[in-house]
Amino acid sequence: MKQHDAMYIDGSWRPAEGRGTIEVVNPADGQVIATVPAGSAEDVDAAVRAARAALPGWAATPPQERAARLAALRDQLVARADEIAATVTAELGAPLAFSKAVHAGAPIAVCGSYAELAGTYAFEEKIGNSTVLHEPVGVVGAITPWNYPLHQVVAKVAPALAAGCTVVLKPAEDTPLVAQLFAECVDAAGIPAGVFNLVTGLGPVAGQALAAHDGIDLVSFTGSTAVGRKIGALAGAAVKRVALELGGKSANVILPSADLAKAVAVGVANVMANSGQTCSAWTRMLVHRDRYDEAVELAAAAAAKYVPGEKIGPLVNATQQARVRGYIERGVAEGARLVAGGPEEPLAAGCYVRPTVFADVTPEMTIAQEEIFGPVLSILAYEDEDDAARIANGTVYGLAGAVWAGDEAEAVAFARRLETGQVDINGGRFNPLAPFGGYKQSGVGRELGRHGLTEYLQTKSLQF
Repeated sequence: MKQHDAMYIDGSWRPAEGRGTIEVVNPADGQVIATVPAGSAEDVDAAVRAARAALPGWAATPPQERAARLAALRDQLVARADEIAATVTAELGAPLAFSKAVHAGAPIAVCGSYAELAGTYAFEEKIGNSTVLHEPVGVVGAITPWNYPLHQVVAKVAPALAAGCTVVLKPAEDTPLVAQLFAECVDAAGIPAGVFNLVTGLGPVAGQALAAHDGIDLVSFTGSTAVGRKIGALAGAAVKRVALELGGKSANVILPSADLAKAVAVGVANVMANSGQTCSAWTRMLVHRDRYDEAVELAAAAAAKYVPGEKIGPLVNATQQARVRGYIERGVAEGARLVAGGPEEPLAAGCYVRPTVFADVTPEMTIAQEEIFGPVLSILAYEDEDDAARIANGTVYGLAGAVWAGDEAEAVAFARRLETGQVDINGGRFNPLAPFGGYKQSGVGRELGRHGLTEYLQTKSLQF
């Protein structure tokens, strides 16, 4: 792709107001691969003004035409899928096969789903003697993370555009290149000027300016709970809408009747995918005491297959690497037993962490309570189903989870007891049409599918 030393605002690439730049580093070898502008409050203001000016025209565009533009955008993503995968691998470090399947594949599926939904959604409905209109909420400020850099962009921009909103995107500073590539796709898809705008920059500068801007009607943020609290407070003070997709500490509950080998193998794979940098990862494996030793043995063997630099990539940067290694050291200090991996660096170059499995973890340990965001699995024992439910629900988070049982009805009955936004039953597959989002401190609102579209709509009722 062509690297842009500019912002995409009002349908064209324009120089940044300030002179600051951000270096983009390949975490696999530490090499600087690009620089992008570090946007200022002035850049954000220009983008918001462009989005505000474009809003009346886009909101009035018939839903079928918005659907056609989203279909064209999906086709652009399909045409450039290999380039998307290579870009994400370069700036995030994910293995290329994973980048092709997930980092390029998931956004294509999600964009396609909104192309379809935009043309079929009932933006008007009759309720008694009223007509209820579902109208766009306005200008959306989207602040996205680095861990799934294109998927998270599409999961916000596609439903916003489908709803008739206009958007200003501030992508994560670690992974801005795929966002620039996305802007090229938007341009090529014929989406009108000002409907989508891109400002690269640092969170405390450009992100803060976007969240606080009076011209933004809704802030959609994905990232840490700590930053989410600040954005929620800013939005609340301004009485503006907010959607927050935050952290997780998801439980993988293996009931005694489950196929233990399969449940453990899939559970380890889930934690190691994307180097553990997944907010919904099942980082706590809960196993009945009678099968615990066997599960620990299986997990240690499964983790050993994830060779750093081959089957598992680096963490996104050296700060994250140090953070994750710190958590591993904390786990050892608090008495958990290392059965795979450890805090030592596996490779001389790159931000790698050894795939790590802890046994003898108790619910109050730091590694069982806090989001680590790396390839670290904690295995906890439970006595009975009541104990398992208590442990599973015993964190401030509630984003995702899994339940395994020999009988599907048994698994579903237990899943109903979990305080979490999404539960996979016996290895259920990702569904881009199902709502994704959390209970408790895992967030506010939902993304994906019909529920994701409604986040960007407001209602007006006409009485007759």
